[in-house]
Amino acid sequence: MPTPTKPLAAAFAAVLGLSTLIAAGPAGASTAAAPSKVTRAALDPSLVAGRGADLGFVEQEAENAVTNGTVIGPSTDAYSLAAEASGRSAVTLQPGQYVQFTLPAAANAITVRYSIPDAPAGGGITAPLDVSVDGHDHRTMTLTSQYAWLYNEYPFSNDPSAGPLHPDWWTTECNCVPDQTTPAPVFPTPFRPNHFYDEQRLLLGRTYRAGDVIRLTAPAGTSASATTIDLMDSQLVAPPKIDLAAANVLLFGADPTGRRDSADAIDRAIAFAKLVHLPVYLPPGTYQVNRHIIVDDVTIEGAGSWYTIVKGHQVTLSAPAPDGSVHTGVGFYGKDASVGGSHNVHLSDFAIEGDVRERIDTDQVNGIGGALSDSSIEGLYIHHTKVGMWLDGPMNNLTIENNQIADQIADGINFHTGVTNSVVKNNFIRNTGDDGLAAWSEKTADSGDVFDHNTVQTPVLANGIALYGGSDLTVSDNLVADPIREGSALQIGSRFGAVPFAGTITVADNTTVRAGTFELNWKIGLGAIWIYALEHSIDANIQVTGDNFLDNTYNAIMLVSDFSVKDLYSITNVHFANIKVDGTGTSVVSARAAGGATFQNVVARNVGAVGVNNCGSFHFTPAGSEFALTDLGGNTGGGTTGPWLAPWELPNTITCDDRPAVVPPPAPSPWPAS
Repeated sequence: MPTPTKPLAAAFAAVLGLSTLIAAGPAGASTAAAPSKVTRAALDPSLVAGRGADLGFVEQEAENAVTNGTVIGPSTDAYSLAAEASGRSAVTLQPGQYVQFTLPAAANAITVRYSIPDAPAGGGITAPLDVSVDGHDHRTMTLTSQYAWLYNEYPFSNDPSAGPLHPDWWTTECNCVPDQTTPAPVFPTPFRPNHFYDEQRLLLGRTYRAGDVIRLTAPAGTSASATTIDLMDSQLVAPPKIDLAAANVLLFGADPTGRRDSADAIDRAIAFAKLVHLPVYLPPGTYQVNRHIIVDDVTIEGAGSWYTIVKGHQVTLSAPAPDGSVHTGVGFYGKDASVGGSHNVHLSDFAIEGDVRERIDTDQVNGIGGALSDSSIEGLYIHHTKVGMWLDGPMNNLTIENNQIADQIADGINFHTGVTNSVVKNNFIRNTGDDGLAAWSEKTADSGDVFDHNTVQTPVLANGIALYGGSDLTVSDNLVADPIREGSALQIGSRFGAVPFAGTITVADNTTVRAGTFELNWKIGLGAIWIYALEHSIDANIQVTGDNFLDNTYNAIMLVSDFSVKDLYSITNVHFANIKVDGTGTSVVSARAAGGATFQNVVARNVGAVGVNNCGSFHFTPAGSEFALTDLGGNTGGGTTGPWLAPWELPNTITCDDRPAVVPPPAPSPWPAS
């Protein structure tokens, strides 16, 4: 495969900030084994105990490991390798350099999150990565950037030389509308590069002990001018599951080598299994599937997501489908809700490997789709599809648990329109191109749904977990880390044509870290939790309790109405209680709307600016801000300006500073025992 030319490589280096790398140590640094720090979302695990998903793997960040490469970051600069890395830092290897991890526990499998350069004209390259254990047992992983490196404005481009896709849009780089500006602005290319990372899994063939050292080396002859390693996950994968009392797809002509298409064979196995009331079993192997498998009233089991892989090509349709799709690809789909949807579907223990390299919102090229009521999805690994799971309701009673979703072009999981009484729990989602988890009540309310004990890391665009309208929804005990741009860790938003919020919206006992990022369009800092009234007032009973907002780049809490509708919509009936805020670059609360909220036992430290940045709806009346804060007691702590919720700020003192200076907070640390 071609490698970048020197001028293009220099351009990539400049835009990614590689000219300001921080050296990890001199070349030829010690190769002696040393303990590799175990983290969760690049934090000490004690800081997130009991929150997020537990799927049995251990995370180790490259910047904490032994290396003779170069540590990049930490940085939150947009469109840079460091900003998209877990913990905002990674290690870049030149050919011949390595990074090595000491196993903290027995393991027979690893997952490596990495980035290598794009091809000069886009489309990606492949490059080897040498994997060795204790200096022997060498294996080669073949890395690829074919599913990474997007450019430009939404919905993005694969062309690194293209100018803005929407010259009639306001563009922050020139503070102008390009096609209405004379002289026409010139934008450097690549323009807004993003979505740099991918991940790859490797079974090691045997079990290694705690203390063994896994070294990842960019070999001297690699086609990649640089290889960036973000982290390595290690785990002990159980042996393959065997089900002899099932309809084995091999008996119906499926090809476990992946050479022949197995879709029709899987359909035949499903038809037989439904007749005799048996599950369908996919034994270890790779099964080529290049279209949707329609599922209804059936159980499909694999041998485990490391062993059973359903993998397909993206296929261009001869004519657009009625839903607007111009491609199809591998996916398991319930029937459409318009014909009653599917029921009693149970999918478990296999991987879905897609082939989606561009974002086309009308395409149904998701890992799981359709409407699935009274159903379950468990133990899947979904990779390189558009959306891991996009469910179109109305539908009811779906459980999604113990799944991993990685490297999506768009969302991780989206409950779209009328999904009710459903649960998403103990799932791990990393590197989505849009919201990690979302409930989108477009036209019909999602209701009674729960997002619990999930981990969402590094959504490249938008939010970690987002609620767009709906009623009686719960977001609890999740861990959300490193949202990158134009989004927050948690959003409650009246937008995208969603119905208004109703009932009680519960956001409880979540931990966010390195959120509250910079909004590139508004050019202001967001909050780790962002409540946004764009299309309706927000007046449902919103209870935010027991959450920890750690290492916030800007604010911990933000309540905002868009400037164009600030006199139409307000935010009321929001209640914050028993919150811990450890570190804000700016404020604890940023209010940019009319309305009000209550605060009780909100404890803050390392606050970089005034505790409450209260702009209200920007009328600056003699009576004060249009947003009122009610102090219910126990709100303590603060930072550089004193108590975060000082009496002089109550109830509605105008403290509006549109762009306060940022004071980077120290790393989070344990709270004193109460």
